[in-house]
Amino acid sequence: MTVRAREFGRVAVLMGGWSAERDVSLMSGAAVLGGLQARGIDAHGIDVGRDICAVLKTGSFDRVFIVLHGRGGEDGVIQGVLETLEIPYTGTGVLGSALAMDKARSKRLWSGMGLPTPEYILIKDEDDLDSAGALGFPLMVKPVHEGSSIGISRVEDAGALQRGWVMARQFDQEVLAERWIEGNEYTVTILDGEALPVIRLETPHEIYDYAAKYETDTTGYFIPSGLSEGAESGIQELALRAFRAVDGSGWGRVDIMVDEAGQPWLMEANTVPGMTDHSLVPMAAKAAGMDFPELVERILAGTLEQRQ
Repeated sequence: MTVRAREFGRVAVLMGGWSAERDVSLMSGAAVLGGLQARGIDAHGIDVGRDICAVLKTGSFDRVFIVLHGRGGEDGVIQGVLETLEIPYTGTGVLGSALAMDKARSKRLWSGMGLPTPEYILIKDEDDLDSAGALGFPLMVKPVHEGSSIGISRVEDAGALQRGWVMARQFDQEVLAERWIEGNEYTVTILDGEALPVIRLETPHEIYDYAAKYETDTTGYFIPSGLSEGAESGIQELALRAFRAVDGSGWGRVDIMVDEAGQPWLMEANTVPGMTDHSLVPMAAKAAGMDFPELVERILAGTLEQRQ
């Protein structure tokens, strides 16, 4: 064990949980656990259940690497538990996690700061469907508090909007409809206050949905992104501003669309992004010269300076 590995002590890698993203979290967690152990770190995987407080108390852990996606892990809940237990943890704190997980509130915050994000309507009940349709079709419909593109759909007319809302409500009582942006999709990984190389995504699917992310090899990932140096720098700066706006810290990812006129639009911020073999953060880190074990150790190193 290296001196740095001993400094970390006993590390819990939290994965699984009870959200709709449980399966992705288990894959991400297994990868992170293997990466930490490859660096000689005393890391232990925990499939999180409702008894997580007792498990952490009895486990005598010195710090936690959070790899829980979605509800219970990316929304401030587990962060609040760890604050109460006074155990340092990776990534964004309670407030920032809650803000970033709530797509409507993060968009409202960005809009208030003058940052570009597509116009949207929050659909709380059927009476809001007409207001959403007034934005103009096509629209993107998505649950407010889900990730991994779960429950999202592109809708072309009022009938499809109704169906998309019903589908999204299976995952969340709050549903967001936003103006569709025609153009290219990009993502920016943020690590310790720096933006890593931008990735451009291309998929034969209509949208970059769950299947395109995790179940197919037809999605294209382009690094370099193909943007000019100035355009790439502009997107990186926009991502950093958006991440700071929701009080993000440590590591994360911001998704951006660039329309046919070259205007970038903020889509969402992710405070616990995927870490599977299809995931974007490891790709960006590799392009920046970091292998996966080095990446996860660097993320964990943030716990040495925070919340002690």
